[in-house]
Amino acid sequence: MQILMIHSDGLEFESKKPATKEREEEKSGKYGECIVVFTSVEKGDLKNKEEIIAQTVEEIIQYSSNVGCEDIVIYPYAHLSNELENPNGAMKVLDLMCEVLDKTELNIERVPFGWYKSFNLSCKGHELSELSRRIRAGDGKVSTENIALSAEEKTKSEFCILNPNGEMVELKESGTNTPLNVLIKYETEKDRTASEEPPHIKLMQKLELVDREPGSDAGNMRWYPKGTMIKRLLERKVEKLVKKAGAMEVETPEMYDYGHPCLEEYLERFPARQYRVMSGEKPYFMRFAACFGQFLIARDAQISYKHLPIKYYELAHSSYRREKRGELAGLRRLRGFTMPDMHTFVKDLNQGLEEMSEQFSLSMEWMESLDVPYEAAMRVQKDFFEENKEFYKQIAKKLGRPMLLELFDERYAYFITKFEFNVLDTQGKAAALSTVQIDVENAERFEINYVDKDGKKKLPYILHASLSGSIDRNLYALLEEAAAKSRRGEKPSLPFWLCPTQIRLLPLSSEYVEKCFELAKELTDNGFRADIDDREEGLGKKIREGEKEWIPLMLVVGEKEVKAEKYPIRVRNESDFTVNMKELIEIMTKMQENEPQRSLPLPERISLRSKFRG
Repeated sequence: MQILMIHSDGLEFESKKPATKEREEEKSGKYGECIVVFTSVEKGDLKNKEEIIAQTVEEIIQYSSNVGCEDIVIYPYAHLSNELENPNGAMKVLDLMCEVLDKTELNIERVPFGWYKSFNLSCKGHELSELSRRIRAGDGKVSTENIALSAEEKTKSEFCILNPNGEMVELKESGTNTPLNVLIKYETEKDRTASEEPPHIKLMQKLELVDREPGSDAGNMRWYPKGTMIKRLLERKVEKLVKKAGAMEVETPEMYDYGHPCLEEYLERFPARQYRVMSGEKPYFMRFAACFGQFLIARDAQISYKHLPIKYYELAHSSYRREKRGELAGLRRLRGFTMPDMHTFVKDLNQGLEEMSEQFSLSMEWMESLDVPYEAAMRVQKDFFEENKEFYKQIAKKLGRPMLLELFDERYAYFITKFEFNVLDTQGKAAALSTVQIDVENAERFEINYVDKDGKKKLPYILHASLSGSIDRNLYALLEEAAAKSRRGEKPSLPFWLCPTQIRLLPLSSEYVEKCFELAKELTDNGFRADIDDREEGLGKKIREGEKEWIPLMLVVGEKEVKAEKYPIRVRNESDFTVNMKELIEIMTKMQENEPQRSLPLPERISLRSKFRG
């Protein structure tokens, strides 16, 4: 199949006279702004219609996203090919293609097949306003003069297990029913769609943390106060880690020019599903990572070999990737997300591996602070692995347990090696959190260089690192682990340092509310989040509602407790105990473990809180 897509201000056509015996009903039409898809169905397309249509529909969806227009007009056009399918076959292919497109979010119109037509078309004339594709069956790829073939699809990969002792084991020997094998299955089957709603979605809504935003595009969320507090604490934690790594914080724009020479080449080499915005007649894309801005800073910087390694960091509060709707799944895969991005510029691969090892350790520290199980995957070009086998053995030893190792024969992206820490949810899906990659391409593409000791300009290597992965996905991991605890018969919970309320004070009557304020102030002054259930409700109901909110500690205040200055503490998932305030603060300080602190996200008094969900 051959298609020519034109982003137009308008299309007007009129059927004049029959062109083929087999034809559709005559009609004329007029449309406003739309994408006109001139389409030639070629010989063999009917035989391979499922593959051809799937690829064509994906191309149309991608182009629609890039130019920001969802109104599509399919225009049968015989003049793009001299090897046409017979008319009946062509109409069957077009019918089926329109049926598939009708199931997407796009608005589809169809110009009739089999007529000579007059038409007026006004092309917008921006950089992306015209795009042609030839789609062929057999190899599952799209042939085009403008976009590179998908190298990843052509690459052959071998998977095995790398044990802590450095031994490499074939997958079939690694056992069954283990979390690592769940990751292996996910990697080899390549199924990224969700057959049912992940449990974390109901949990994030029930706990009033995060919710879908009906006023925005799918995959862009609203964050309620408790969820926002958790998000900010995670951001503070990762900022602490990157500062520990020696990174300098920067801030860069959210949108970039399609026509910038460095960016244009990058997007052609690695096309992604971008959101597109227009400034006048000029198209821009919304960043899907903070790479672009940091690379352009480095491009203009004067860097000496003495400065290396040099690190830039940005908490990209708004990154965008227009994922397929079927792949969107709560917080696991979003279209708008927060991504902490650090880039390290190094003089050679030896320095790069040293940095990767250090960042591997920092990533382990991050995962330990979440208290969420994870599996490690290391991906590396086979030749590079053979040259640096000792390095990978040391990494496996540092991890202390088996990890998945992927060896690819040819480099299919800008990185020569990378690792990921993956969490596994209750549906057997994996999601990468911490990740670091060694980039061997983009220094040249973005004209980034440093001056070596011999006075000559040289290209650095670049490490892309997100020590945490997207902040949103971390909350997904926490909630999925909580759901897994429930399935095991345990009470779901969050890490203590991330609980919106760390301790709730329960006065036995209104007489003890003032004492609760006094105790809450002492706890707050020590950095803890304490609230007071001051409602005229029984103790049992207050405890039950605290349990529903996963509050880790609840302190009862009554006449006996005030006189003794010792308070019974109800502990989630552990035995209860009775302590004085000094002892309680010592216990809570140990539970906090020097993690970041933040104030209570809601009013201190429960009676003053409104509901965010019905």
